[in-house]
Amino acid sequence: MSRVRLRGKVRPTALEPHTARVVVRGRYEPDTILAAAGRPLRITFHREDTLACSERVVFPDFGKSATLPPYEDVTVELAPDRAGEYEFTCQLGVLRGRLIVTGPDAGARP
Repeated sequence: MSRVRLRGKVRPTALEPHTARVVVRGRYEPDTILAAAGRPLRITFHREDTLACSERVVFPDFGKSATLPPYEDVTVELAPDRAGEYEFTCQLGVLRGRLIVTGPDAGARP
């Protein structure tokens, strides 16, 4: 991250990303993630099962998905720019989670 020096103070020029960790074990733990609009978000998934349904996580509102190999960490980076509730699921839609984004446009959708 780049920094700017102003009168003896160092200030970041970009927002630090919010981070979250989700364990996949027959469900998402936790199944609700809180984030702020306009702040980058990094969610690290750790899959602790070998069920076929948990092989992939899908964020349909963000047009993103990721393959989750068993017993490995996989990080998904999102840039939620509007407040609202967004679902994430497994590839079959059986496992479900929510991303709640707060901010000035509460309730808006992308």
